[in-house]
Amino acid sequence: MDGRDAVRTLGRFAGTGLKIKATAIASVVFVIFLFVVGIFGAGIGGKAFADSCGERGTPGVDYGDDGEGTAQQPTGNIRKNQIANAKIIDKVADDGGLSGRATLIGLMTALQESTLLNLDHGHLDSIGLFQQRPSQGWGTKTQIMQPKYAAGMFFFGANRDTTAGIHGLTDIQGWETMGLGQAAQKVQASAHPELYDGQEDAARKIAKEAGIDLDRAGKGGDADEDQDQGDDTATGNPDQDDDPDAQCYPEDANDRPGKPGEAFHDGDAPWPANVKNPRSTADAIAWAEKEAKTGGKDWYRACLAFVARVYGWSFSGVPYAIDHYREMPASMKHDKDRNPPPGALMYWETGGRAGHVAVYLGDGKIASNDILRPGYIDVVPATDIETKWGSTYVGWAPPYFPKGG
Repeated sequence: MDGRDAVRTLGRFAGTGLKIKATAIASVVFVIFLFVVGIFGAGIGGKAFADSCGERGTPGVDYGDDGEGTAQQPTGNIRKNQIANAKIIDKVADDGGLSGRATLIGLMTALQESTLLNLDHGHLDSIGLFQQRPSQGWGTKTQIMQPKYAAGMFFFGANRDTTAGIHGLTDIQGWETMGLGQAAQKVQASAHPELYDGQEDAARKIAKEAGIDLDRAGKGGDADEDQDQGDDTATGNPDQDDDPDAQCYPEDANDRPGKPGEAFHDGDAPWPANVKNPRSTADAIAWAEKEAKTGGKDWYRACLAFVARVYGWSFSGVPYAIDHYREMPASMKHDKDRNPPPGALMYWETGGRAGHVAVYLGDGKIASNDILRPGYIDVVPATDIETKWGSTYVGWAPPYFPKGG
């Protein structure tokens, strides 16, 4: 909790008429701090996570981390931190004689599991870059919190003769030629195996910034003989043009007005009669703008929770931002339309499970969390989600919360 948050918190007590001693106020602030940490830190499996929004590799990690186990949080120079962790993963792979393809799989996995942060919390007892669990035999908490150790376990596992189920990438037969996400899933055994492939673009971009050679050949003999074939099978598409917009936004596509990066303009479509919220559209926009000016660090990875709160709901009733759009009635979804009315909800695919949603304020601007300051709401051009995060605009919908409460 920074000074701004502390002032905001104490201000809530100013009008109560109670004369609280300084020590009591400090205690209240500390309790609130613990509460916030509990929601946004240790509670990945709780409501904050359920209403979260993901980014395509935006939250990251560096620290000049030497691999000694310092817990990392989503604050500070995030991209720098992300690149430093990528270098640690690559060094472990390279020192072990593995190819750049192995590094790529490791980066994709860590992006999906922890956004490349060395987290000291996660679902159940999951921790670290790869969210490995001490209770499942991946090592002690102290060990897993060391990025070098965690990367080593991901690539090489433990002794398969003595530790059941703790097998690394190199223990997976045929990992060199199977799909990148498939290889990651073989190690992680995730409940959502489809998500790893969505991190490839972000992983390649980070590798480029970190000076990592993803085309590096392995030093293990047969391990990389078929690597080119594997890369083509997993990531290539001979039917795709070098310009992704040429396929996704053909000039004659009337149902896809506007290309990525083009400005958004105000539309005037009225809300359907069944769109009813505790706050009016005008009041919701005013609330969002006020939160951007005076609000605290309450919204890290909580975009869907934020837009629900904007319209007066305590919760959205839907697990992920992109699911909220997909569950909209067909008549309410305006795919790729870059002319949303003020107050509309705008959605993006981010390469992660959750996606992103923001409130359109008008004049090409949105109120969005995390775009300028992790955890805070800021008013920014709606195009920033594409240009700064590399996300894909999906469309807009009216502020419809049939499961909200």
